[in-house]
Amino acid sequence: MSAQTTASLDATDRAILRLLQTEARLGVTEIGRRVNLSQPAVSARIKRLEQSGVITGYRAVVDPAALGLNLHAVIRLRTTHTHLTTALAHFAEVPEITTVYRLTGEDCFFIDVFAANSERIEQIVDTIARYGPVTTSLVLRTYETKPVSPRPDTPNPL
Repeated sequence: MSAQTTASLDATDRAILRLLQTEARLGVTEIGRRVNLSQPAVSARIKRLEQSGVITGYRAVVDPAALGLNLHAVIRLRTTHTHLTTALAHFAEVPEITTVYRLTGEDCFFIDVFAANSERIEQIVDTIARYGPVTTSLVLRTYETKPVSPRPDTPNPL
């Protein structure tokens, strides 16, 4: 999202985004009722937010454990620039890898993995280790995950 796009979000845009992030299945009529706009006005705003790249998609949030993916691990990989492209291609082929972050500092990548069992985690770690040293940690509990929210007009005090 560009600075120009950020600056063009008004309070109504932010309210629409919050509604879509928490209840993406709401219809535009209901969104309009909640933000005091007509259905066509809400549709136009949502279309503008999609076209400008603020809204990048709609998806269901799924509980990994409900799919039998009971282990969540984070893998940190330290590699060289010569391995970046092949490592990224490999990550894309592993369905248990859900998120890959490129980092600054000693580690090059931070990789989220959801797997059915420790044997599968081990297989994934072993294949990633081809690209350099890895450090793996099991996630015991996730306390909070929240979507990125549009910034308010005034910053919230910490």
